[in-house]
Amino acid sequence: MAILMKTDPEVAGAILRETQRQAEKLNLITSENFVSEAVLEAQGSILTNKYAEGYPGKRYYGGCKFADTVETLAIERCKQLFDAEHVNVQPHSGTQANMAVYFSALQPGDTILGMNLSHGGHLSHGSPANFSGRFYHVVPYGVDRETETIDFNEVEALAKKHRPKLIVAGASAYPRVIDFEKFRMVADLVGAMVVADIAHIAGLVATGLHPSPVKISEFVTSTTHKTLRGPRGGFVMCRKEFAKMLDSCVFPGMQGGPLMHVIAAKAVAFKEALSGEFKDYQSQVVKNARTMADELSSQGFRLVSGGTDNHMVLADLTDKRITGKDAQEILDRAGIVVNKNGIPFDMRGPQITSGIRIGTPAVTTRGMKEGEMKIIARLISEVLMHIDNEKRLQEIGEEVKALCEKFPLYSERLR
Repeated sequence: MAILMKTDPEVAGAILRETQRQAEKLNLITSENFVSEAVLEAQGSILTNKYAEGYPGKRYYGGCKFADTVETLAIERCKQLFDAEHVNVQPHSGTQANMAVYFSALQPGDTILGMNLSHGGHLSHGSPANFSGRFYHVVPYGVDRETETIDFNEVEALAKKHRPKLIVAGASAYPRVIDFEKFRMVADLVGAMVVADIAHIAGLVATGLHPSPVKISEFVTSTTHKTLRGPRGGFVMCRKEFAKMLDSCVFPGMQGGPLMHVIAAKAVAFKEALSGEFKDYQSQVVKNARTMADELSSQGFRLVSGGTDNHMVLADLTDKRITGKDAQEILDRAGIVVNKNGIPFDMRGPQITSGIRIGTPAVTTRGMKEGEMKIIARLISEVLMHIDNEKRLQEIGEEVKALCEKFPLYSERLR
């Protein structure tokens, strides 16, 4: 970073401090991960200079030969990874991937059945604060109050009553297996299409550790970060019959030139995800999450739905007499990074919340396993028992730092 430090020391300094923060703190943000150095190199490449509106072989600018090579690699690798008929790798985010599907399948005012944000859904599944809730008539479904798992009786009843054109199957805060087959059955009852949003579980789906919706859904959307461990970005998979319509909705429908440096990084990430090592990694992510859940339960935490099947744990803090917002801030002071999160039927608003969301992808990337998960769960409990004890919080912070030093991030040249 010598050139950047000389040109813009303020930005360079912020990047160096962020590098240190990532190295010295435990990242338990469910939707974050650490990419490989190969992905970093691809995303930081000179492909950022290339404007490549259009698609491989059909660009609007000249000089796109190598951009075509990179995008074609990304497409073909993603198709192989998920056994998909058609892939578009240009969406800049998961929300824009969902937007592309809605623009392909719907007209403004059409009815969508999507998971309630407060029960674990995503903003782009129909939240009134999002374009999806503003452009379409959204009917939310949720989880059963007792089991805290998706209430398919409600899903079916709502579908029969409102006759949605599209059902969104997927979540951003749901620690259990999503039964895509049941969503397919409900959709067929009312003549609806299905879009499966696998942004959080893409890595598990790719490696067979979670049932795949690719063959039973008209559309599948995802991000390339989170469990997939690639750069920040999105992509869409669909049946061949929708390919032309989808591609035209992405470009020129909602985006201009693609981010070719990010697409290059996506191509690298897809190649990494095709390796045997990646499946081992995903298996460890799940083992770590289950260990974390078991240990938190033994520490007296109530877990939403009683545990986890995937990469995340949702802890209800109501009995701890602390809000999710306060817990997030106090844990961060001790070097443990989580996010506040609503729980089903939460009485507090989304800016306060009654829970925290804990994920294992990033710490698993560092090489941590079950033993470290038990230590981390104990440290989380210790922090929340000593919220007013600054000395103890500092001591825990030192324990966290020492643990992180045993599992360093990146090579020396990047630190």
